[in-house]
Amino acid sequence: MKIQVLGTGCPKCSKLAENAATAAAEAGLDVELVKVSELNDILAFGVMMTPALAVDGEVKVVGKVPSVADIKAMLV
Repeated sequence: MKIQVLGTGCPKCSKLAENAATAAAEAGLDVELVKVSELNDILAFGVMMTPALAVDGEVKVVGKVPSVADIKAMLV
């Protein structure tokens, strides 16, 4: 499973990456966590507001930082 955190490196983007890593670990999932920070790459997802979270290329959240529990629910 591939988790992509879309954002330019702002504090909210970092928090989203941290929550995603924690959620995957708590769920016992083997994931690849990728930070996508290039604006053109972010726009290629159709995302106009960051931070955003994509799982296996499918955008799940845009413009907010979901809790660890919310992210875990998206992953299982």
